[in-house]
Amino acid sequence: MAGYWGNSRLRVPAVVTGWLVILGAGASCISLPTPELVWWLGLAVLGGLALWLATRNKYAATWPVPVDKLVLLLIAFLTAIPRLILVLALAAVQEPSQLALLIVLTLTYWPVTAQIARATMQRIRHLSYIEAAYTLGLPNWRIIIGHALPSIWNSIKVTLPLGVAALIGIETTLSFLGVGLPPQTASWGRILATARLDPTAWWLIVFPSTCIVFTMLALRQITFSSQQE
Repeated sequence: MAGYWGNSRLRVPAVVTGWLVILGAGASCISLPTPELVWWLGLAVLGGLALWLATRNKYAATWPVPVDKLVLLLIAFLTAIPRLILVLALAAVQEPSQLALLIVLTLTYWPVTAQIARATMQRIRHLSYIEAAYTLGLPNWRIIIGHALPSIWNSIKVTLPLGVAALIGIETTLSFLGVGLPPQTASWGRILATARLDPTAWWLIVFPSTCIVFTMLALRQITFSSQQE
C-alpha cells in the first residue's frame, strides 16, 4: 500500500476525516459531566452535518492520506530498537505459548519484508502494464493482487530463507533464556540451556549446535540458489 499509493494517491473525503476527528475527540470527552457532554455532543452532530452537506456535491474536498510516511515512520520506530531486546521484552510479558511467540516474531520482523515490498512496488507501479490496468479502470485491489503481487513475491522469495534463518536464531536465543515457549515444548535453545546443569554432557551442546548450524547453511544455500535463478 505504501509503495502503490505513496503520500498523495490515496484520498478520502473530508467528511470521513472530520468524523474521525469528532469521534476521537468524543472518546476523550466521555468522562465530562453530563451538561458539558450534552453540549459537546450537540456541537459534534452539527459539525458532522455541516461536513456532510459540504461534501454532497461532486467537487467535494478530499484529503490525501500519507500512507508511505506512516509506514516509514513505523518501520523507523521498530528498527531503532534492537530486535532481540524488543522481542525479549514483548515475549517476557506474554503467557508462554507457540502462538504468542509467533505473533511477537511477526509483529517485530515485518519491516524487513515491508521495505523490499515497498521498493519493488515503487519500481513497478510506473511500468506499462500497471499503467494500462489503471487506465482501463480496474480497481486498485485487483491491480495490487493480480498484477503487482507476483512481481513483489519474486523479490521477497529470494530473501525469505534468510529471514527464516534469522527468526530461528532469535527463537533459539529466547528459548536458551527461558522465554517464549512453554516449558514442555522442545527447542534447540532449551536443550542448550540444560547443558549448564551438567557441563560434562557434551551431547547436549554438540547435537543441537550441529542442527542449528546445518539448518542455517541450508537456508543460506537456498537463498544463493534463488539468486542464481
